[in-house]
Amino acid sequence: MNAVAESRGLGWRLVQVFTVLVYVFMFAPIMVVVILSFNDSQFGGFPMTGISFRWYAKLMENDAVLRAFQTSIIVALITAVICSALGVLGALALVRYEFPGKEWINTILIAPALVPETVLGVGLLLLMRWAEQPRTLWLLVLGHIMLALPYVVLVVQARLIGIKRVYEEAALSLGANRIQTFREITLPLLMPAVVASLLLVFTISFDNITASMFWRPSGVETMPTQILSMLKVSISPEINALGTLMIIVTVGLPLIGGGLARYLARSGR
Repeated sequence: MNAVAESRGLGWRLVQVFTVLVYVFMFAPIMVVVILSFNDSQFGGFPMTGISFRWYAKLMENDAVLRAFQTSIIVALITAVICSALGVLGALALVRYEFPGKEWINTILIAPALVPETVLGVGLLLLMRWAEQPRTLWLLVLGHIMLALPYVVLVVQARLIGIKRVYEEAALSLGANRIQTFREITLPLLMPAVVASLLLVFTISFDNITASMFWRPSGVETMPTQILSMLKVSISPEINALGTLMIIVTVGLPLIGGGLARYLARSGR
């Protein structure tokens, strides 16, 4: 019995050690980028010669980086708003109503999340060339909407399934029309999922590089493609600072979204 217990304890310790090693492997590169962004040396490597914010200051003076940041913010904001609106309506139709072709529509909406972004990027690029349509900023936004919309539909569907119909039926029985019922009953109950999906889509669009490389207009850079173009020239400490800012946005927004979703869910009970 003691031998069995010891073997189980040894196996559990090995699992713990392996788990720690996996997390170190995943997060060590991120920590290196963050630490080196404060390196005072011109050469981004160890050992560090001092602590400085000079590379963040240089980023604020880099017009190309500022333009890429502005482009990414605009594209991500438009994508998040449109995807949230379409995703809520799509999820509402798929969960609350029955109509011919419902399963097919659901599959089509979710399909972009299952197909590799490279395949979608090349496919849409070939379609634009066949249609003799030049690459524009609005086509980039439409591409990001296509990629991000499935996540909104999935998140809102999961929340909507848990909302009982009796609340909506009670409002309808008391004289409210369907628009009033949606505005006063359904939407407030859906708000945690809407906020979470809004921030999630913003992060997906802001951090997208694979599709943006194919769809962005000539001369227009987003933050990820700007980092890639800077890496082609040299590995400057500015890239570490820019990467740290990207980490803050792409990690911070989902955490904020999750916190807001939990707060709204608790306050809505």
